[in-house]
Amino acid sequence: MVRKRIVVTGMGIVSCFGTDVDEFYKQLLAGKSGIVPIEEFPCSDYSTRIAGAVRNFDTGDYMEKKQARRVDPFIRYTMVAGKKALESAGLTGEALANLDKTRAGIIIGSGMGGMSVFYDGVETILTKGVRRLTPFFVPYIITNMGGALLAIDLGFMGPNFSISTACATSSYSIHAAAEQIWQGKADVMLCGGSEAPLNPIGVAGFVAIKAMSTRNEEPEKASRPWDTGRDGFVMGEGSGVLVLETLEHALARGAPIYAEYLGGAVNCDAYHMTDPREDGAGVALCMEEAIATAGIAKEQINYINAHATATPTGDLCELAAIRTVFGPHVKNMKVNGTKSMIGHTLGAAGAFGSIATIQAILTSKLHPTINLDHPEPSTADFNLVPHKAQDLTVTAGMVNAFGFGGHNATLIFAPYRS
Repeated sequence: MVRKRIVVTGMGIVSCFGTDVDEFYKQLLAGKSGIVPIEEFPCSDYSTRIAGAVRNFDTGDYMEKKQARRVDPFIRYTMVAGKKALESAGLTGEALANLDKTRAGIIIGSGMGGMSVFYDGVETILTKGVRRLTPFFVPYIITNMGGALLAIDLGFMGPNFSISTACATSSYSIHAAAEQIWQGKADVMLCGGSEAPLNPIGVAGFVAIKAMSTRNEEPEKASRPWDTGRDGFVMGEGSGVLVLETLEHALARGAPIYAEYLGGAVNCDAYHMTDPREDGAGVALCMEEAIATAGIAKEQINYINAHATATPTGDLCELAAIRTVFGPHVKNMKVNGTKSMIGHTLGAAGAFGSIATIQAILTSKLHPTINLDHPEPSTADFNLVPHKAQDLTVTAGMVNAFGFGGHNATLIFAPYRS
């Protein structure tokens, strides 16, 4: 059976740089950091007090006001990013009304789900008693509810589920959405991830495992992928959503086409709860499988949006895997780290990396990796796009995302050519 071509026709985002995809990428190209001191809750006794926070966020007309006040922030982010993605795809008004909604689905996951609602609910039980707990407690903490409420609003009756694979969640979701289309179960899929971990329990959990940077006095310099001074990741939040669509369906309705999705892969390190394999073997296998699925030569890939969280071990493991897969071709590639500016958005990270990659394809410009002042000596054979944006005509771009539990995901996008 001939596999249908899949294209990206829409993108939506909620980020520390706002809710406009073009403005988001403009800030990245400028090398601006979105990392700020945490003001969302008292955290003076936390060893990490900085994050890539979403601020001045308003759901506007994308949600009914009463519901918006009740739901967890990760659901609010999902609703806005999802509907903005549809706007970007031209699926509003008559076009949305004419869409066969039985063949339109949603796969938007979250690594942690409704942590704010969970925290508030536990506090209510402990201080006010079980009778005061909101009946919305369960619906607003479970990871599938963002996509479910979005489907209810839109009437999308196609495949709808959530995936939770820690920081690889949104890449797994995009991969799964493409599989639904290839299996003939949908023509259009909204897919991605959403995360809202900036609350006392969300931040405390990562503080407890000493995974985050403690460079609190210099927030903008704290996220330092591949730099010898890196001391852990910086937490971010938000949502990224793509619209995937069969090429024939997109052409039939005159949709904008931003890029083509060529293929992807997911697998597991089967090694450790939080640490990657030091030799990067699982990551290398994942990239190899993604390239095979895409059906392209390795040499066609000239850009990688790396996972690059700025952890001491993870950054170099990923480069080791890239070196294993691409060999001498690494000298012809460029690799950058989006998290140097927005922090690590956990379950939404792969979607943010995908949006940055598609924007790179559209603009022929790669955003810099900031704070790369003293690169690790072992990175000398890589162009990590330090400090300033670089021009590049992307022939194919790879997006990597890895999560606790050893979950690996690789996606490949390319310019659309008829």
